[in-house]
Amino acid sequence: MKAELLKTLTFATAMTLAGTAFAQETATDGATTEEPATDTATDAAPAAPALDMGTDTTTERQPGQTYVDEVFGDWERKCAHNPNGDDPCQIYQLLKDQNDNPVAEISMLRLPDGGQAAAGATVVVPLETLLTQQLTIAVDGGQSRRYEFRFCAQLGCIAQIGFTGAEIASFKAGVVAKATIVPAAAPDQKVELPVSLSGFTAAYDSLVPAN
Repeated sequence: MKAELLKTLTFATAMTLAGTAFAQETATDGATTEEPATDTATDAAPAAPALDMGTDTTTERQPGQTYVDEVFGDWERKCAHNPNGDDPCQIYQLLKDQNDNPVAEISMLRLPDGGQAAAGATVVVPLETLLTQQLTIAVDGGQSRRYEFRFCAQLGCIAQIGFTGAEIASFKAGVVAKATIVPAAAPDQKVELPVSLSGFTAAYDSLVPAN
């Protein structure tokens, strides 16, 4: 289809240029004379077809649809499309075990100034987690804190936790945090999931406090 269209356009151009050419006509005495050729460009050139230039689909987001807005080191800034105003965003990281298998995920948002918690975080772990052992998080091997799981759903078990300003500062100054869970099938074992803090400061500071 594209080849035929190109042929048509090339043919039309050639016919336009042909109007300046001259045809040879044999004279009655055997000599040849040159006369202007009949200008047929107007009659021969077809009208240019209407071309569909396509539509950019990257901006066609549905209300509530999430997308990665920017990447900061090992953190992604994920936003939800809001047709009525600014898109709310959180920072996100997929957590993997020592065999590089995806196990859990953490997302974090900034909270308005003045509250006890400077940031709120959601951690999602597998359904096979032993909930009574809860979730612990420590930065650079420091003192860990324990957090309860709020509920479980089809996607996993969820802990909704708050971080103080001092804890956020430790994330910014740290290299790696460690989230630890206990499998229900092996209650005497622990699964330690590193949380890279590469890019955390830039990612966190890029967030607008939630309303």
